[in-house]
Amino acid sequence: MTRTRQLAGPTPDSAHSVDGSRAGLPFDSSLTAPPRSLSLSEVEPRSVVFLDRDGTISEEVGYVNHIDRLRLFPWAAPAVRKLNEAGMAVVVVTNQSGVGQGYFPEQLVHRVHERIREELASQGAQVDAFYYCPHHPNARLPAYRKVCACRKPETGMLQQAAADLGLDLGSAYVVGDSARDIEMGSRARARTVLVLTGYGKGNYEYRRAEWVNPFDFAQGHEHVEGQPDWVAENLLEAAERIVAETRQGVLKSKSLRVRRLKDPGLKDQ
Repeated sequence: MTRTRQLAGPTPDSAHSVDGSRAGLPFDSSLTAPPRSLSLSEVEPRSVVFLDRDGTISEEVGYVNHIDRLRLFPWAAPAVRKLNEAGMAVVVVTNQSGVGQGYFPEQLVHRVHERIREELASQGAQVDAFYYCPHHPNARLPAYRKVCACRKPETGMLQQAAADLGLDLGSAYVVGDSARDIEMGSRARARTVLVLTGYGKGNYEYRRAEWVNPFDFAQGHEHVEGQPDWVAENLLEAAERIVAETRQGVLKSKSLRVRRLKDPGLKDQ
């Protein structure tokens, strides 16, 4: 993963990893770091919402191979601001295999993330960090051709963010428009939200027949790959419900939580 700090830039060799080590997980962040006088272990872990990028906070346009192809959804800033105001960390995690395929350089990924940060900041919203994976098992460029720990649905980006920023994965949410996002969240035992923007509506329409009935799941049936905890029209609706759930202290035990898919308005009991 590649990371770009607001306070200190990345080292040249941190752009991608050969061995999946902590230094190499593609990481790109503009973050507000905890006080330097405290170690992360001394800071109480923060609740976090992990957001997919393309199709979730910005329009799905295929590969963003030019800065002008980036278009944030109009509700992205209000949604992120709502999470900020609730005291939750907001971290963007995104697969960017176009780097490994040679469609665009890593520098462009950083530029896109800086543009997102600027546009959100202009409306009073802040993303704590951006993490991305440039790898692909069949990447055209040898340096990026690998089976890594960070490409979704693997959980490497979530784990790295938690270690870097002092985040509580036990109370985490993952919001995205693809089955990969949802499966990544499920593997990390996070609460998952499918948004109907980007590829989300297609995933919902064509895959929901495979999903387990919420009450069957409550009886201990196995999770179905790609099945979210609930579905939201867009990121703003997801943020509003996440904040409401957090305030209500919703239990997140994997064995107890009910998947509200047939009735998105189902209340917690």
